[in-house]
Amino acid sequence: MSDFESIDALVAGARQEVPLPPAGERRDLREKLNLSRAQVAQVLGVSPSTVGGWESGRAPNGEVRERYAYFLDAARAGLQARDAAAAAEDTGSHSEDAVEDETVGPAQDAGTDDVEALPEPRPCVLCGLPAGHQVAGFPQHLDAADCCVAAAPANPAACAPQPAAAQATEGRHRTPREPRPAGRTQKGPNIRIVPAGRRAQPADAATPDLIGQAVTRAVAEHAGDLEKATEALIKRAIPDAMALLESTRIGGRYDIVAHPWLPDILRKQSARGADHIWEARPKWTRPGLPPHEHEVTALDINGAYLSALKTWLPLGQLQHSTGNHHDRRRAGLHLITPPVWEHGTVLPNPIGNRDEPGPLWVTEPTLRLLLRLSGPKYGLCDPPEIHESWTSGATEGLLEKFRVAMKDARDRAIAEEDEVMLAYVKAMYSKFVSTLGESNFNREIYRTDWMHIIRSQAFVNLWLKAHRAYDRGLMVVRVMGTDELHVIGDWRAVFPEGRGLTEVKVKDLYAVGADPGSGA
Repeated sequence: MSDFESIDALVAGARQEVPLPPAGERRDLREKLNLSRAQVAQVLGVSPSTVGGWESGRAPNGEVRERYAYFLDAARAGLQARDAAAAAEDTGSHSEDAVEDETVGPAQDAGTDDVEALPEPRPCVLCGLPAGHQVAGFPQHLDAADCCVAAAPANPAACAPQPAAAQATEGRHRTPREPRPAGRTQKGPNIRIVPAGRRAQPADAATPDLIGQAVTRAVAEHAGDLEKATEALIKRAIPDAMALLESTRIGGRYDIVAHPWLPDILRKQSARGADHIWEARPKWTRPGLPPHEHEVTALDINGAYLSALKTWLPLGQLQHSTGNHHDRRRAGLHLITPPVWEHGTVLPNPIGNRDEPGPLWVTEPTLRLLLRLSGPKYGLCDPPEIHESWTSGATEGLLEKFRVAMKDARDRAIAEEDEVMLAYVKAMYSKFVSTLGESNFNREIYRTDWMHIIRSQAFVNLWLKAHRAYDRGLMVVRVMGTDELHVIGDWRAVFPEGRGLTEVKVKDLYAVGADPGSGA
């Protein structure tokens, strides 16, 4: 066979990739069948987060693509058959349905009372384009086809902010869509269905104990060898954390954009360099102490990053804005000129150790702390000047179920002295935070902005503990990283001692300021 014949045979035998529907339709098909991502992932042999990535715009390859396409085709055919059966049933019992609709109509309205039509369109929390409705006070598109993030997640240009004039024109002429009625489901207890992000689930649905199950399996697989079981659990901490996140997100009110387009300030300036974000990590030592010897207690703050998961996180793609204004319903990154800090002899600067003057990019927790300290309750500094921001609609409870699941497992491990589970949980939350940026170990979520925000929240939490100590009469000596606070005085009157998240434990005891002539 000649070279040209070989080429012809290769081209003729080449397989064309099976086409897939748009990302929004993939998710819509799954949810209309009341299937979770975990259920779909199990039959396809992938992780739930991988299915989430496909529903956000990514596409599988090879054999798994064919299986996924087959599932989507079967889902579409099943829904069409179900709708046809429902239509036939409606035709046969039209008069009964009319009476039923008059009876249950008000109850249905009461069930979706957190969805409201807006008198004027406002920016959607996910994509920033005008939306005609709000869910629990957050403007949001009720139809995925209207939301540029859901309709075209792989095309950042589709979500580019529009000129104000264009947005105003679109807002005047767009007719707000009403929530689409939920399709008929199998007979049984009614399932409340709320549009725009809250997924239908039974009222008694509970998050399975994925952490406890994983520990039990690992110990059994290694024949009771706790050291090997711990090593195995730590190695798979990242995928297990993503599976836990997926499990806790079922029924969540808002979806998240897992792989958004990110502004240049979040991109590393070199292969080994950093991006432009300043996390305000404290590294402070009190410049002087009163004479005589002092006993210093180094306190360890428990689960700093786990506590920091409760923070204001942007839901969708970051949108750019300018001006000295802060919207508390949005979160992200801000270019600010920080205020002058005049209390460095007793408390660390809230922006950390930074000697360079001028504006810098900070995260949402740092900005909110500065605004709080400039208010009448504290009055410790002037407010920062905000020059520009990259923000999205936000919520403080986005990772709350995820955080609580790990907190409960951690508390149980401490109570039962289960060091295997304790090490596993710590690896889950610490690696989850550290791999949200450019990491080869976690490709399910790429949110460098979240990584910076969660870290900064840990620093803010530590700073607030330092201020609490100072405010209650303790002398603050050192503040380091996310979990180290050195104080002089009766710290047990200020902080509870223990291993819980709201407690502290002693890391070290040492003396400073001893008189050399005393022999101490």
